[in-house]
Amino acid sequence: MSKFLIAGLGNPGAEYAGTRHNIGFGVLDFIAQQHACTFSNTRYAHLSEWRHRGKPVFLIKPTTYMNLSGKAIQYWMQAEKIAIENILVITDDIALPFGTLRLRAKGSDGGHNGLKSIQECLNNTNYARLRFGVGSDFPKGRQADYVLGNWTEEQLQQIPEKLKLAEEIVKSFIGHGVNRTMNDFNKR
Repeated sequence: MSKFLIAGLGNPGAEYAGTRHNIGFGVLDFIAQQHACTFSNTRYAHLSEWRHRGKPVFLIKPTTYMNLSGKAIQYWMQAEKIAIENILVITDDIALPFGTLRLRAKGSDGGHNGLKSIQECLNNTNYARLRFGVGSDFPKGRQADYVLGNWTEEQLQQIPEKLKLAEEIVKSFIGHGVNRTMNDFNKR
């Protein structure tokens, strides 16, 4: 039976909780909450297991820090024998307007350190990624402060509906595959 690995990217530690850069963790926390799953601290990640349409799904929040995310993903792929086409990485993206969700079957790292690490560890760019737009409302040279900063009040009000949409995309990816899911959701 096909197993799935859904990796939400972020940084461990209270000082990063709720920041834009940690929206990958936020999506997985939301999914776990909806399905009464809990995370346990394991090797390289906080791990939760869930079944969707009878398929085993491993949710991981790497504890390796963003720029070493690939180490956690590579470990859990190998440990659970999960094929690269059954991996979905959820990450923040400053190139997309706030709240825009884009699924891609493959692609470059786009300057994102988490994706760069995954590409280096897997020696591959052919894995699905769900990019969660965080916008780019920051002065030149202040990108790090922005992504490591907290959401605005206005953004916080919209986050719950975006998390729900992200969960729908994850479920569709597991149930229908990346191509159909891109067709169904990317035009929204």
